[in-house]
Amino acid sequence: MNEFAILATLAGVHMIALLSPGPDFALVLQNATRYGRATGLAIALGLSLSILAHTILSITGISLFVHQHPQLFMWVQVAGGSVLMYLGLSAIKGLLAATTEPAQTANDAPAVRGQKQAFWKGVLTNLFNPKALVFFISLMSTLVPASMSASGKAMAVAVVFLLSLGWFSSLAWLLSGSRVQQVLTKVAPVIDGLCALLFLLLGGAVVWQAGVFG
Repeated sequence: MNEFAILATLAGVHMIALLSPGPDFALVLQNATRYGRATGLAIALGLSLSILAHTILSITGISLFVHQHPQLFMWVQVAGGSVLMYLGLSAIKGLLAATTEPAQTANDAPAVRGQKQAFWKGVLTNLFNPKALVFFISLMSTLVPASMSASGKAMAVAVVFLLSLGWFSSLAWLLSGSRVQQVLTKVAPVIDGLCALLFLLLGGAVVWQAGVFG
């Protein structure tokens, strides 16, 4: 298989993974809906840079090293699960606060204390997700051969990053459009509740799988 075919296959597989609902999608959905476009785009950038880091770590073998050392991988799982549960609890706290305060529009709401916090929330959500670590180890080891040229590997990293940034940015842009906002604002509490439940369940499952309570 030539390098162009490898890159095309990599792009297709990664795009399918991006389209699959998960914590990254939920994070963009929840925050772009409630806090607007700038916050959604900041989260999109944070998620994409974290994916870039995963890709580089996987293609250089560092992620595989972590995965092959059970104790180290366990702490990555604990950290990742804790981040997801924190997001779930934060969403519940925000939902409870919204029920006791006057209704706010997306422009009136405090944008997760600014785009900087939104950016780091995006970074941490993906970076410490052990499922993302395992996925990128599998993706890179399966589709990017060790014999691939340095320029080819650089292109592979660029393809994964640009697809991620394009998808999450487009999602944030779409969800924060004025017409979409009019609809989503009415169901924002439902979105917040479902996202909170997703974060708590995924985070709890990751921590449980780490064997902390076993």
